[in-house]
Amino acid sequence: MSDLLIFDDSQGSFGPLTQMRAVMSVRTGAVTTLERIERTLGRFASGFIVPDELAAPLASRVSVCVNEPRGREALCVNGRWWGIGELPDLALGEAAMVGDTVLAARLNAEAADAFVATCTLPSGIVSREADEVLYQRPWDILEHLPEVLATDLACASLPSPPPEPAVVVGEHPVHIDESAAIFPGVVLDTSAGRIVVESGVTVRPNVSLTGPCWVGRDSTIADSAVIRANTVIGPGCKVGGEVGASIFQGWSNKAHDGYLGDSIVGQWVNLGAGTTTSNLLNTYGEISVRLTPNSQRERTGRNYCGAFIGDHVKTAIGTQMMTGTSIGTGSMIACSSHAPSTLGPLRWVTDAGEKLYRIERFLETARAMMARRNRELEPADETRLRSLAESAS
Repeated sequence: MSDLLIFDDSQGSFGPLTQMRAVMSVRTGAVTTLERIERTLGRFASGFIVPDELAAPLASRVSVCVNEPRGREALCVNGRWWGIGELPDLALGEAAMVGDTVLAARLNAEAADAFVATCTLPSGIVSREADEVLYQRPWDILEHLPEVLATDLACASLPSPPPEPAVVVGEHPVHIDESAAIFPGVVLDTSAGRIVVESGVTVRPNVSLTGPCWVGRDSTIADSAVIRANTVIGPGCKVGGEVGASIFQGWSNKAHDGYLGDSIVGQWVNLGAGTTTSNLLNTYGEISVRLTPNSQRERTGRNYCGAFIGDHVKTAIGTQMMTGTSIGTGSMIACSSHAPSTLGPLRWVTDAGEKLYRIERFLETARAMMARRNRELEPADETRLRSLAESAS
């Protein structure tokens, strides 16, 4: 069997979501895109091709080669593929294309090694057109979230014990791991989709969970929280208030009141009490987003779009985020007016203005938060954070 290489071609633009991770490592439903691709293809990746600045963070988390030639025949699959359905059946020397973008290619050893070096197809490859979804922007993830999440939920293999003492409404299944703690007064509404609650989860009293919804392992849903449909809470999160149609990558806190809608939240984020996103314009019009300070404002094609929040972002109490906000990795927001609609990485924002977040002070805070979950900052991640700070100065 040929190797399976998953590649990040850098042709999409995902703002803060890919400042610390390659595109296939983004949680785009209940699982990451990589996990969904592997599940669909029925095999694990043999190697990865990613931008150089993201190679070390990925290599620290996987046991296979990153950006290294392997001298073997390979099936190369785009890490922006949503991972649903089937790839075209490709013969050796064939590639499936979505427009002018490579979706997948089956290459001999020499061509595969050349592809690792350049992420472009060598000459002589026969192209075939394919009708598949490739994520281009963060709002594409939101657009496809209902279908993707429904697929992920249908693949859940958790046991389904009676969810007592919760009240269950609706006909779709509820999957609750036997180690999860469900307190009295919890309402599970499965009228529109399944609900999955993984191991070690605590759902506090009077919580409302509306499916389709996924609550990742070791997360806590705070008292009286309202978790609306199409919400994914990654592992190790603490979530309260009102949340809808949003994805938490994992290990983040939104433990208090405040609304989060149609948003994607990175890892190790802390949203202070009362932090609220706007996800709908007063005009009910199409929302546009500027993902980074140096990029162009783009139309999303959506009337609902909240915030895209990078890893390690912190907000003070009462922080307001307007529709289509993008906050770079490691930024600290502590201003009484609404947050900037676009903010680069490692910025410190107060009523006095905006400045660079001093890297040593930032790292001290990051380590302190991670220690509360008994985790440590990986050396490769620290190097990447220092590089972001250098480029932001």
